[in-house]
Amino acid sequence: MSPGRVIRVNGPLVEVDDLPGVAMDELLALGPHALPGEVVGIRSGVATVQAYEYTGGLRVGDVAVATGAPLAVPLGPGLFGGVFDGLLRPLSAAGTWLEPRPVGDVVEGSWSFAPSVSPGATVLPGEPLGRLTGQAMPLLALVPPDVRGTLEWVADAGDYKASDVLARVDGREVHLVHRWPVRRPRPYRERRHTPEPLHTGQRVVDLLYPVARGSAVAVPGGFGTGKTVLLQQIAKWCEADVIVYVGCGERGNEMADVVSELAELTDPRTGGRLSERTVVVANTSNMPMMARESSVYTGVTVAEYFRDMGLHVVVIADSTSRWAEALRELASRTGTLPAEEGYPADLASALAAFYERAGHVVTLGGTTGSVTVVGAVSPPGGDLTEPVTAQTERFVRCLWTLDHDLAYARHYPAVSWGGSFSRDADDIGAWYSGHGDPHWATRRARVIGLLAEADRLAALAELVGAGSLPGHERVVLLAGRLLRLGVLQQSALSDNDAFCGREKAAALGDAVLTVVDTCQALVDKGVPVAAIEEADLGPLVRARDSTGADDRAAVLRLRDRTVTLLEGLAR
Repeated sequence: MSPGRVIRVNGPLVEVDDLPGVAMDELLALGPHALPGEVVGIRSGVATVQAYEYTGGLRVGDVAVATGAPLAVPLGPGLFGGVFDGLLRPLSAAGTWLEPRPVGDVVEGSWSFAPSVSPGATVLPGEPLGRLTGQAMPLLALVPPDVRGTLEWVADAGDYKASDVLARVDGREVHLVHRWPVRRPRPYRERRHTPEPLHTGQRVVDLLYPVARGSAVAVPGGFGTGKTVLLQQIAKWCEADVIVYVGCGERGNEMADVVSELAELTDPRTGGRLSERTVVVANTSNMPMMARESSVYTGVTVAEYFRDMGLHVVVIADSTSRWAEALRELASRTGTLPAEEGYPADLASALAAFYERAGHVVTLGGTTGSVTVVGAVSPPGGDLTEPVTAQTERFVRCLWTLDHDLAYARHYPAVSWGGSFSRDADDIGAWYSGHGDPHWATRRARVIGLLAEADRLAALAELVGAGSLPGHERVVLLAGRLLRLGVLQQSALSDNDAFCGREKAAALGDAVLTVVDTCQALVDKGVPVAAIEEADLGPLVRARDSTGADDRAAVLRLRDRTVTLLEGLAR
């Protein structure tokens, strides 16, 4: 195809003429520096392109060359521990700020390959050709999803580079690194519909608003409510094989903190560094805006690549609001009729296309893997009714709303028990019932009920005074304080409390509920509620931090001591 001609440049928006046969989503090389851009509209022979690089210096009349393929990223070993831009180009190889770079950058290096199939075998998409070593986690070399046939040749065991050929299937070469379009979900055999919980180590999530593997979560919250810290805690401690952290339009210093902390944190699974099984896609607020739009698709494409090996992957996108702002920016430049607050009318469709790529699936190779998506939402002014937040709630299974009042009271994680939900809770309760914790659903329901009743009574007490309430209601207020301070509050800076195991979290919840039941029984016996409120319950409240991450027995001992102390009030 002969090259086209740039006829308009408006920031990241470029219009190109004289490109007959160009297709939607096709990648173009713009101008003398071959700036990458993607076709987002075609009208009357003019292609509208969103440029993924700074367009300063691009002029009307410059050539535009169609590549004949959509935007695709290289997938293979070498991703672990790397920091990449929104097009999955390693930032370690970046030059001067805003300097144009080719799309095809790959991580340099060599990896050991050991074949597991022999020539003459029939191979299907997603089947393993062998194992790849040379990184912290051994990986599989898979037949790409669009390749099948007779294996004519396979490489011998040895070290290979990214561009080397590992096999030949019906005349088609299979390289160590293959490319996949970021906007096309990688195929799988079927979705699994038997939810199992993804343990995060954060009690308010695991006890009240759990997320299933392969589910989707939104974390809306205004400035200062602790979104980034909560997402970093999820990245550090959740039960995932691989973490893909997408910094989408966030501040550069926050991304630097994420990268440095992941590099320093010891991985509880391998004993190495957590960064060795983490992929960071960094497209911060000072980088080209439209690369921010592609970064979330790049992140989920990387996650699907690891999912196809039978791994469980968590994608953390911080923040989808900045991604939506990039959509709004381009829509305004193209003259698209704006919808609510200037966002394009297809905002809901774009959000759905992103979140629906989460899933717990049977892969083409017959293994089980999952992609769980956790997306932060940063509503301007903390307005949870704005379009991005409101539309996101339609497509996620869990909502962890962060509350200003809790954050300003130094209660972290500031997850609101009044504004959050988990649509997977019933199924996860059934899973726990069959895996050693039959009281999980009952415990969760009772904790949520006590918190809601305590909030109602606290509002009443502000009007009439807590002392005028009957004893049973004052015990409910006490229960709310014990649950908030002793169970739901969790310090990310504590060696003991940054992570909480399943058994300890359940023990803390049961301990507080047992103490509340004891207090109610004492009130029924005529014990003054003031005496109960003045009892020293500090050891129980501090149990979350004074006991080990998995020390259930220590929590139970503190519970028994507290019950004994309270029962002594009736003598």
